Amino acid sequence: MVSADAARNVVGIIGNVISFGLFLSPVQTFWRIIKAKDVEEFKPDPYLATLLNCMLWVFYGLPIVHPNSILVVTINGIGLVVEGSYLIIFFIYSTNNKRLKMLGVLAAEAVFMVCVVLGVLIGAHTHEKRSMIVGILCVIFGTIMYASPLTIMGKVIKTKSVEYMPFTLSLVNFLNGFCWTAYALIKFDLYVTIPNGLGTVFGLAQLILYFCYYKRTPKEDKSVELPTSNPAGGGNVSVAVER
Repeated sequence: MVSADAARNVVGIIGNVISFGLFLSPVQTFWRIIKAKDVEEFKPDPYLATLLNCMLWVFYGLPIVHPNSILVVTINGIGLVVEGSYLIIFFIYSTNNKRLKMLGVLAAEAVFMVCVVLGVLIGAHTHEKRSMIVGILCVIFGTIMYASPLTIMGKVIKTKSVEYMPFTLSLVNFLNGFCWTAYALIKFDLYVTIPNGLGTVFGLAQLILYFCYYKRTPKEDKSVELPTSNPAGGGNVSVAVER
């Protein structure tokens, strides 16, 4: 019989693979930016938000905070590298005004993380307390970011068109949330369960909306910003989609 730890590891590895695919989903957009040498109308906000989310989850998964969470650390560590690469490209091809804004946000995120790390390590001396403090922060940020599909879903209902909500990304978002919810439930982790449970519900709602409205949507190329999620958290990515 398969042990709970073994089952959790298998689900976590599957979750890592799905989440890695989500992290790479904006590659087409950034290739377009590189070729045009211009960020056009794309914004760095989704990548800055996802970067902070990944930093929080990496800290949460460290042995000094929440032991036995290496799979949370690995995928969010990869996410840090990927999102950092996107931001470097964005910085290179942005105007000076946008660069200054990016630097300001990055500085604020760095100060915030330093405060969180020092506050947790100095003020909380057990794994339970550290997990609770960092976990609550992760839930807050993850829930806010996972709620971002509500805007897209509202637009679908209003326009009766899935023009800005491609099926593949909606499906992968649902699978990602479902996989990490299962991971958290096998060996119960409240702080991973809450945001990913919400992600599963929102992902399913997106799929239902897609099947309700996809026949009314004209086929054309669009470059849009879409909400996606990383494990135990969420974020937006800009992707070029074709229907």
